Amino acid sequence: MGEQRTISQKFRNRYGSDARTFRAPGRINLIGEHTDYNEGFVLPAAIDFHTWVAIAPRNDRKLVLYSENFEEAVETSLDDHTTAKQHWSDYVRGVALKLEEAGHRLTGANLLIRGNVPVGSGLSSSASLEVAVGTALLSASNLSIDRADLARVCQRAENEFVGARCGIMDQFISCHGKADHALMLDCRSLEYAVLPLPQDVSLVACNTMVRHQVAGGEYNKRRAECEEGVHLLSRTLPGITALRDVCPEQLQHHAHEFPDLIYRRCRHIVTENDRVTQAASSLKTENFSKFGQLMAESHRSLRDDFEVSCQELDWMVELANQEDGVIGSRMTGGGFGGCTVNLVHSDKVEQFCNNVSEGYRDKTGQTPEIYVSRAAAGAQEVQ
Repeated sequence: MGEQRTISQKFRNRYGSDARTFRAPGRINLIGEHTDYNEGFVLPAAIDFHTWVAIAPRNDRKLVLYSENFEEAVETSLDDHTTAKQHWSDYVRGVALKLEEAGHRLTGANLLIRGNVPVGSGLSSSASLEVAVGTALLSASNLSIDRADLARVCQRAENEFVGARCGIMDQFISCHGKADHALMLDCRSLEYAVLPLPQDVSLVACNTMVRHQVAGGEYNKRRAECEEGVHLLSRTLPGITALRDVCPEQLQHHAHEFPDLIYRRCRHIVTENDRVTQAASSLKTENFSKFGQLMAESHRSLRDDFEVSCQELDWMVELANQEDGVIGSRMTGGGFGGCTVNLVHSDKVEQFCNNVSEGYRDKTGQTPEIYVSRAAAGAQEVQ
């Protein structure tokens, strides 16, 4: 509530009126990396780090924005359909544009934005911003939308306007997160199961402090490589539309038809989907040893087959696995830096944070940021 009062007061100071306040969480993905844009399975949880948006409607079509994080004001129009400018405001403009394209006529608004989801860390600050802005714009315009539809709109904003070809996972969990639970999400049907997380286990994200930029570059390249794999497989497996449709045995049988690199990219996705379903079953039966084993297999696959890890992420996982109370550790997010996700028994968290921080500093000279969280609720208005 302190955060809500602060942002409301700052809005009043800047714009001279009261505001409604909304927030949407970042996320941590327990397992299921790069599977979402292959129409596969993921197992994320929302985290207690958020983007906050204070908003009040205007009588025109202007969007007047102020970011506390960037200490920058931007004025734009809902009728401005110019292309993205490689700027933080692209996420706001993209969401507004895609909402209107979907038939939701918005009113102009004044917005004040602030967030504490670490940028470039793999904890989905972009989806948190998109969902918070989308929720706020719709509410200020007295419009409502199904949360799955809002997630799709926000994904389109990032895919088609910003230029990052992300899947649906980040936006979906930011919309649908449930406190103390993870979601097992089918990224094709958007059906999901809510799975309770143990009360004595904490989600710990260890930030390597290596920044990544997912718009363009290697992330989009990996998606293109997966699509090439589907194209090659469809010659002998008619009817498949995504790697989601392929089982490990089928992929192995057709391995000789692929360039080695494309085969390894496909192998990660196909085996990762299988790991997610096993991990969900392990959570249900409280088989945490198995869950940790699956996290380790996931990291190795991301490192060796999908090649999206980096030395710093590998070191962070190695350090975590030496600590007492650790159920499992792996990289999380798009890769090439960012964070690892760690499931740690709560009574060992302080020791874990101290030892991993010291070990990483000894290896790299960098002091990592470490974030401890419970699983959080999805986007909401804060009264």
